[in-house]
Amino acid sequence: MDRDFLPTAMLDMLRRRADLLRKVRQFFDSRGFLEVETPILSHDVVVDRHLDPLRVTLFTDPREPTRGQTLWLQTSPEFAMKRLLAAGATAIYQITKVFRGGEAGRLHNPEFTMVEWYRVGDDYAAGMDLLAGLADSILGRGQAERLSFAEAFRRHADIDPHGLPDYEIDQLLTSKVEQRLGHERPTILHDYPASQSALARVRPGHPPVAERFELYVDGIELANGYHELLDPAILRERNRQYNAARAADGKYTLPEESRLLAAMDHGLPACSGCALGFDRLVMVATGAKSIQEVMAFPIERA
Repeated sequence: MDRDFLPTAMLDMLRRRADLLRKVRQFFDSRGFLEVETPILSHDVVVDRHLDPLRVTLFTDPREPTRGQTLWLQTSPEFAMKRLLAAGATAIYQITKVFRGGEAGRLHNPEFTMVEWYRVGDDYAAGMDLLAGLADSILGRGQAERLSFAEAFRRHADIDPHGLPDYEIDQLLTSKVEQRLGHERPTILHDYPASQSALARVRPGHPPVAERFELYVDGIELANGYHELLDPAILRERNRQYNAARAADGKYTLPEESRLLAAMDHGLPACSGCALGFDRLVMVATGAKSIQEVMAFPIERA
């Protein structure tokens, strides 16, 4: 008998998942964060070389479902949450579904649950402190170590990553570095090469580094955070560069102007923010071997 109507997660796992969800909310609620909701479907979308959002046609006439406005399922609630900061919010978090095309495997599902948060006034160190506190509160595996990107590459790949092309950095990170991080205790990797800045500030120096940090546990990346970029001119230039790279890769390009840029033109307050993959958090908290074990219906059974 065909049994693919069944969930891939056991009911006991779903109970543990629900308990972890409550603990995440308790962590942020106890620190005065406001839980918010923002659109999953939007005119705007994060422009990134490697993130591929799903396109949706918002038709007005159901007899012509392929004609209408192009909207995007969000890869992250970042744009809308930063618009809330520009409107006066000071400490916010969100637990939401996000979508990324072309992602499948043990650690990936095209639809997954993200926890994202921002706090005005937090600098780079405060952003890492908050992430470390969350990891300790939820996982109970001790205080996270802080490891610079350069030191991680020297230790595990015997090379200085600064000055390497992005494709080589990504290849070495995947093949030699990531799998060795966060085993004895959680690891926060920080000070990324400037070319890996995404929406983070770049700190001048020799070499300049992106004020970006990621949390690893048991060799799995759980969270990605930034001391947030405030300059809209820099973001416009990065959008242009990322779209050019997407075109060179043979991918579709993404809208470069957005309401986030309008908010940044108005004035985005200094802040730090972070996004955490909740399904992966459940994996490492429970010892599950794949993301399919911790969600009821992954894409194969959706």
